Amino acid sequence: MTKKSLTFILAAVLLTCTVAAIQATSRRSLRGSGAPSPSSHADQSAVMRIDHVGISTADIGRSIHFYRDLLGMELVEEERIENTVECDNIFGLKNVKAKSAMLRLGAMQIELFEFERPRGQSPDPMQPVNNPRIYHICFEVTDVQKEYERLKAASVPFISAPQDFGIGKAVYGRDPDGNVVELLQWTKKRSDHD
Repeated sequence: MTKKSLTFILAAVLLTCTVAAIQATSRRSLRGSGAPSPSSHADQSAVMRIDHVGISTADIGRSIHFYRDLLGMELVEEERIENTVECDNIFGLKNVKAKSAMLRLGAMQIELFEFERPRGQSPDPMQPVNNPRIYHICFEVTDVQKEYERLKAASVPFISAPQDFGIGKAVYGRDPDGNVVELLQWTKKRSDHD
């Protein structure tokens, strides 16, 4: 990921926060000054940024291969967890035994967890993207067609071929656990689609 890609990701997060703040302000002004906005607490939040996204995986080695070897993320840390009160408490599980790995690409981090104990249920790896959940992670690329062909040759399943949306080209594929991964190539300058 280039510095330009990182800038875009940060700009997208800031844009999302700005839109949410504008919407909250609009809702307050529509209701009048007496009724607090449901998001007024968020306006005073000390939340600074998204640090990482956690993904539970059935096979951490397979997922590390996908995110590191195929998508170019850096493996920053690996850890084993077993019978720690803090982990049992935060996960809401008992007697947790797991392997974890943190991968980084620019400022984006993905934390992988393979729970050995207790094992989770395997969801449908081909569930449609309209099911409520986090439905994709987007990676900006310089040439979506080239990356699509490279990853397809490595047996990464794709929902379709790359699509051209005028301002950018994109394609959805799936990681080894069925999580949707978007490859996005902007074809117009950032200022052209703000």
